[in-house]
Amino acid sequence: MKLAEALAERAEAVRRVEQLRSRVVSSARYQEGETPAEDAGLLLAEAGEVLGALETLMARINRTNSAVDMGADGTLTDALARRDVLRLRHSVVTAAADAAAGTAERGYGRQLRSELMMLSALPVAELRGQADALAREIREIDVRIQRTNWEVDLRD
Repeated sequence: MKLAEALAERAEAVRRVEQLRSRVVSSARYQEGETPAEDAGLLLAEAGEVLGALETLMARINRTNSAVDMGADGTLTDALARRDVLRLRHSVVTAAADAAAGTAERGYGRQLRSELMMLSALPVAELRGQADALAREIREIDVRIQRTNWEVDLRD
Protein backbone atom coordinates (compact mmCIF):
# COMPACT_ATOMS: atom_id res chain seq x y z
CA MET A 1 0.00 0.00 0.00
CA LYS A 2 1.29 3.46 -0.89
CA LEU A 3 1.56 6.12 1.80
CA ALA A 4 -1.05 8.27 0.03
CA GLU A 5 -3.55 5.39 0.20
CA ALA A 6 -2.87 4.99 3.91
CA LEU A 7 -3.45 8.72 4.44
CA ALA A 8 -6.80 8.48 2.66
CA GLU A 9 -7.69 5.44 4.77
CA ARG A 10 -6.73 7.36 7.92
CA ALA A 11 -8.98 10.28 6.95
CA GLU A 12 -11.87 7.89 6.33
CA ALA A 13 -11.31 6.19 9.70
CA VAL A 14 -11.33 9.55 11.48
CA ARG A 15 -14.61 10.47 9.74
CA ARG A 16 -16.06 7.07 10.69
CA VAL A 17 -15.10 7.50 14.35
CA GLU A 18 -16.73 10.94 14.41
CA GLN A 19 -19.92 9.53 12.88
CA LEU A 20 -19.98 6.68 15.40
CA ARG A 21 -19.33 9.10 18.27
CA SER A 22 -22.28 11.21 17.18
CA ARG A 23 -24.54 8.16 16.89
CA VAL A 24 -23.45 6.85 20.31
CA VAL A 25 -24.20 10.21 21.92
CA SER A 26 -27.67 10.42 20.37
CA SER A 27 -28.49 6.82 21.37
CA ALA A 28 -26.92 6.82 24.84
CA ARG A 29 -30.16 7.92 26.55
CA TYR A 30 -33.75 7.28 25.67
CA GLN A 31 -37.15 7.86 27.19
CA GLU A 32 -38.73 5.21 29.38
CA GLY A 33 -41.11 3.06 27.38
CA GLU A 34 -39.34 3.84 24.11
CA THR A 35 -36.62 1.90 22.36
CA PRO A 36 -33.43 3.63 21.31
CA ALA A 37 -32.90 4.16 17.59
CA GLU A 38 -29.61 2.25 17.76
CA ASP A 39 -27.76 0.07 20.25
CA ALA A 40 -25.25 2.48 21.81
CA GLY A 41 -23.19 -0.43 23.17
CA LEU A 42 -22.70 -1.95 19.73
CA LEU A 43 -21.86 1.44 18.26
CA LEU A 44 -19.33 2.03 21.03
CA ALA A 45 -17.75 -1.36 20.39
CA GLU A 46 -17.55 -0.60 16.66
CA ALA A 47 -15.91 2.74 17.43
CA GLY A 48 -13.35 0.89 19.56
CA GLU A 49 -12.51 -1.43 16.67
CA VAL A 50 -12.12 1.45 14.23
CA LEU A 51 -9.95 3.33 16.75
CA GLY A 52 -7.71 0.29 17.21
CA ALA A 53 -7.19 -0.01 13.46
CA LEU A 54 -6.63 3.75 13.25
CA GLU A 55 -3.93 3.61 15.91
CA THR A 56 -2.07 0.89 14.00
CA LEU A 57 -2.40 2.77 10.73
CA MET A 58 -1.20 6.05 12.28
CA ALA A 59 1.83 4.34 13.80
CA ARG A 60 2.75 2.90 10.38
CA ILE A 61 2.29 6.30 8.73
CA ASN A 62 4.49 7.94 11.38
CA ARG A 63 7.20 5.29 10.98
CA THR A 64 7.12 5.79 7.22
CA ASN A 65 7.23 9.58 7.48
CA SER A 66 10.24 9.50 9.79
CA ALA A 67 12.16 6.98 7.63
CA VAL A 68 11.61 8.43 4.15
CA ASP A 69 14.41 10.69 2.92
CA MET A 70 13.31 13.58 0.70
CA GLY A 71 16.79 14.86 -0.08
CA ALA A 72 17.20 18.57 0.63
CA ASP A 73 13.87 18.61 2.52
CA GLY A 74 15.17 16.03 5.02
CA THR A 75 12.80 13.30 6.08
CA LEU A 76 9.14 13.41 5.19
CA THR A 77 8.48 14.35 8.83
CA ASP A 78 10.86 17.30 8.46
CA ALA A 79 9.07 18.42 5.28
CA LEU A 80 5.66 18.18 6.98
CA ALA A 81 6.93 20.27 9.90
CA ARG A 82 8.35 22.84 7.47
CA ARG A 83 5.04 23.03 5.57
CA ASP A 84 3.06 23.47 8.80
CA VAL A 85 5.32 26.30 9.96
CA LEU A 86 5.18 27.95 6.52
CA ARG A 87 1.37 27.89 6.72
CA LEU A 88 1.46 29.49 10.17
CA ARG A 89 4.01 32.07 9.02
CA HIS A 90 1.83 32.88 5.99
CA SER A 91 -1.18 33.31 8.27
CA VAL A 92 0.70 35.71 10.56
CA VAL A 93 2.14 37.78 7.70
CA THR A 94 -1.24 37.98 5.93
CA ALA A 95 -3.01 39.00 9.14
CA ALA A 96 -0.37 41.66 9.78
CA ALA A 97 -0.74 43.05 6.25
CA ASP A 98 -4.54 43.07 6.53
CA ALA A 99 -4.41 44.84 9.90
CA ALA A 100 -1.87 47.41 8.68
CA ALA A 101 -3.96 48.06 5.56
CA GLY A 102 -7.08 48.42 7.67
CA THR A 103 -9.02 45.89 5.61
CA ALA A 104 -10.56 44.35 8.71
CA GLU A 105 -12.02 47.64 9.86
CA ARG A 106 -15.15 49.24 8.47
CA GLY A 107 -14.93 52.92 7.81
CA TYR A 108 -11.29 53.12 8.84
CA GLY A 109 -10.82 56.37 6.93
CA ARG A 110 -11.71 59.67 8.50
CA GLN A 111 -14.77 61.61 7.48
CA LEU A 112 -13.99 64.99 8.98
CA ARG A 113 -10.68 66.84 9.03
CA SER A 114 -10.93 67.02 12.82
CA GLU A 115 -10.95 63.23 13.18
CA LEU A 116 -7.73 61.36 13.81
CA MET A 117 -6.25 59.59 10.83
CA MET A 118 -5.15 55.96 11.19
CA LEU A 119 -1.63 55.23 9.96
CA SER A 120 -0.02 51.93 9.09
CA ALA A 121 2.78 50.80 11.40
CA LEU A 122 3.92 48.13 8.93
CA PRO A 123 4.93 48.16 5.25
CA VAL A 124 1.82 46.60 3.69
CA ALA A 125 3.24 46.09 0.18
CA GLU A 126 6.34 44.38 1.56
CA LEU A 127 4.21 42.12 3.76
CA ARG A 128 2.01 41.19 0.78
CA GLY A 129 5.16 40.28 -1.15
CA GLN A 130 6.35 38.11 1.73
CA ALA A 131 2.93 36.42 1.88
CA ASP A 132 3.08 35.69 -1.85
CA ALA A 133 6.58 34.21 -1.53
CA LEU A 134 5.46 32.08 1.42
CA ALA A 135 2.39 30.86 -0.50
CA ARG A 136 4.63 29.83 -3.41
CA GLU A 137 6.99 28.01 -1.03
CA ILE A 138 4.02 26.21 0.59
CA ARG A 139 2.77 25.07 -2.83
CA GLU A 140 6.21 23.84 -3.85
CA ILE A 141 6.85 21.82 -0.69
CA ASP A 142 3.30 20.48 -0.78
CA VAL A 143 3.85 19.17 -4.33
CA ARG A 144 7.06 17.42 -3.21
CA ILE A 145 5.24 15.91 -0.22
CA GLN A 146 2.33 14.70 -2.36
CA ARG A 147 4.71 13.19 -4.91
CA THR A 148 6.52 11.34 -2.14
CA ASN A 149 3.22 10.11 -0.69
CA TRP A 150 2.39 8.42 -4.00
CA GLU A 151 5.88 7.00 -4.55
CA VAL A 152 6.59 5.53 -1.10
CA ASP A 153 5.28 2.24 0.24
CA LEU A 154 3.82 2.22 3.74
CA ARG A 155 6.16 0.61 6.25
CA ASP A 156 5.19 -1.98 8.81
